[in-house]
Amino acid sequence: MEENERVQGIYRMIDANRNRVAEGLRVIEDFTRFHQEDRELTERIRRIRHEVRKSLHSLEGEMLAARSAARDPGREVSAGSDLDRKAGHDQLITANFRRAEEGIRVIEEALHRLDMEELSKKYEGLRFDLYDLEKAVFLEKGKKQKMAFWEYSFYGITAEEYSLGRSNPEVVAEMLAAGIRIIQYREKEKNLREKYAEAMILRRITRESGALFLVNDHVDLALMVEADGVHIGQDDLPLPEVRGLLGPGKIIGVSTHSPEQARRAVAEGADYIGVGPLFPTATKKDVCPPVGLGYLDFAVKEIPIPLVAIGGIKEHNLEEVCRHGARCVAMVTEITGAEDICKKIGRLRALTKKYWR
Repeated sequence: MEENERVQGIYRMIDANRNRVAEGLRVIEDFTRFHQEDRELTERIRRIRHEVRKSLHSLEGEMLAARSAARDPGREVSAGSDLDRKAGHDQLITANFRRAEEGIRVIEEALHRLDMEELSKKYEGLRFDLYDLEKAVFLEKGKKQKMAFWEYSFYGITAEEYSLGRSNPEVVAEMLAAGIRIIQYREKEKNLREKYAEAMILRRITRESGALFLVNDHVDLALMVEADGVHIGQDDLPLPEVRGLLGPGKIIGVSTHSPEQARRAVAEGADYIGVGPLFPTATKKDVCPPVGLGYLDFAVKEIPIPLVAIGGIKEHNLEEVCRHGARCVAMVTEITGAEDICKKIGRLRALTKKYWR
């Protein structure tokens, strides 16, 4: 009789924790589906949730026979506790990951006690899958918060050659003071040691200002200075290889000049695209001919990721670019070459008021 009660208790543990895991995963699944709107993560969670239930089908009879909710002392403990109250999304999702991970561990140990070693190992694997999934959910959440910077904003790019004798850190400090929250370090002429030293300064001041810091072209430099990401062109390293080096948590932007390039960037996992040059520009050497506002119209309508309009955009044509739907605009020499950068950005913002929030 004692042995039978022991086994019944183990089946009750498995039954209760299977439900606990499935409930926790369902909360996370709905968060990624409705809040993050991330199809891939939602599908990964759903697969694990279904696997947790499906793998125990052979024990369904034993678990049902052992179930006895009325005798469960945990009901009274739970009813008298306020530990389930969560202050926000992060606490809610973290708590449900803990719930699911701990529940799977209980199932794993219970199956081990029943000498079901193969099934126990399967649940061990599911537990490690959940650890990886938790990391992915929070990386994606953090990245999405960063991508909100592309909404109704200016995108700052360094150009020391056109900065009236000021250094890149001096210009960037003025951009940050004027409220710009995306800074790209683009420097073609300096040697790598100089670029590294300068990028370290820019990383520090952007971090202090709560701004994003991206590095143009140099993936190695971005990694060394802990930049938020990189911006690459059509002739740079392939995007999938760059993603492999940087990992999923970093931002990767791609310069595009045609619908085909834009679609490929999206398919390969770019976080945003550059659309341009819209107008003639002398800022970059060997630049392609202007793509015009027609390409911007296409990108605004058809491309599902953020974009930044760039190339020859000045104070006199900024409103036209905004009328065509651009919500993020890069103006290189117009800003770096201004005598008073804060006043210049103030005038530019005034022009965008009727188009941006």
